[in-house]
Amino acid sequence: MKTFSPTPEHIEHKWFVVDAQDQILGRLASQIAHRLRGKHKPEFAPNTDNGDVIVVINCEKIKVTGTKPAHKKYYSHSGYVGGLTEVTLEKQLDEKPAEVLRHAVRGMLPKNRLGRAMLKKLKIYAGPSHPHTAQDPKPLSFQY
Repeated sequence: MKTFSPTPEHIEHKWFVVDAQDQILGRLASQIAHRLRGKHKPEFAPNTDNGDVIVVINCEKIKVTGTKPAHKKYYSHSGYVGGLTEVTLEKQLDEKPAEVLRHAVRGMLPKNRLGRAMLKKLKIYAGPSHPHTAQDPKPLSFQY
């Protein structure tokens, strides 16, 4: 018996839509990363991108627990001296709610070209509508 190694001809990327309303940020991000990576499929291989395409709607209504809205900070540096900027989670959710979920999912994917390709299959929208109706995404809900 030979070991099966999936090739691009064997891979089928299905489309799913996830409603992020009242979901907890970390739990949702881990389930999305699991699906983007393709670990739920029996033909999973760590060196191939055989995950699904995930469309997330209502990301502005995502929840976090504890004191994270006031105390969790996102940092970025411009490269210049004194160029460190920090933004709290609360302010980031008001200004760019999609980036909060994208940042959480990105941290759970591989840190290489394959991980960047997987992240391109994540589509995040703040409202209840999305422009991907032609792909006929199936609704997907997680157990928590």
